Amino acid sequence: MPVIMGSGHHTYRLDEGWGKLPEGWSFNDVAAVGVDRQDRVYIFNRGAHPMIVFDRDGNFLRSWGEGIFRRPHGVHVGPDDTIYCTDEGDHTVRKCTLDGRVLLEIGIPGKPAPCMSGDPFHRCTHTALSPGGDIYVSDGYGNSRVHKYAPDGRFLMSWGEPGTDPGQFNLPHNICCDDEGWIYVADRENHRVQVFDGAGVYETQWNNLHRPCALFMAPGPKPICYIGELAPALAVNLRTPNLGARVSIVTNEGKPLARIGAPLPGLAPGQFMSPHGIAVDSHGDIYVGEVAFTTWPRFHPNEPPPVDLRSLQKWVRVDAAV
Repeated sequence: MPVIMGSGHHTYRLDEGWGKLPEGWSFNDVAAVGVDRQDRVYIFNRGAHPMIVFDRDGNFLRSWGEGIFRRPHGVHVGPDDTIYCTDEGDHTVRKCTLDGRVLLEIGIPGKPAPCMSGDPFHRCTHTALSPGGDIYVSDGYGNSRVHKYAPDGRFLMSWGEPGTDPGQFNLPHNICCDDEGWIYVADRENHRVQVFDGAGVYETQWNNLHRPCALFMAPGPKPICYIGELAPALAVNLRTPNLGARVSIVTNEGKPLARIGAPLPGLAPGQFMSPHGIAVDSHGDIYVGEVAFTTWPRFHPNEPPPVDLRSLQKWVRVDAAV
């Protein structure tokens, strides 16, 4: 029996085993996923081949990024057939062609800004583009900031500081932008998504989320937003049901439409371990990358992870009547 989840017009079928790697290859953790205008899928991962590209059917096309990226974290595919790769371990953002040629580099490779200084970057997490091509970077592990750059990489401004009040962050982990220029930031450890205008002025926030980690916003007016949520990280609530390990689908005002995922994390069909990156193709199919190898010891402290531990899932949108 196929695994079907979601509701109404947001009903999905799990495509088990999608993504056919060459023999002997492994994703390890899949940090981020991107999809281009031809529905080719870009898997930014922490294995030996940092960027692995598939066609929509899951056939391997090519890889690139070997020797460039230290610890992949975020991917954003631009409208001009470029891809922005956020490297947490190298403290950089690189704008690349779709075959891996570096066009622009922001940040100094291997040289982080002082921790929580507010200066870019200290373990930056993700990148988004405004309708005019400005570049927004969430700087989340060693900072609590969002930085804004001109399309040529010239620094423009920053906003945010540590805290829980509006406009403050506790690990800004992901970022996206809609066609009207609103900025959406996954404020992960504050369990919310905050919404800002293009100048960093706070507008509102979305709650009823658990450790929102991955964001993808479809193009067009009143866009749907897809949010990957992490499971608990504390021993006291590690196995409490309905706390993350799922994908939530919401309106552009944060109103819930559907959720995908079982009540508890795991490896069974329909379960997630750690949704960390997410993208949606032109057919409405959802691709979810998971940092499963990083998460595994939390749930199985005395057991090594299996070599073939799953870290990538595809969910195919199906007719609501199914």
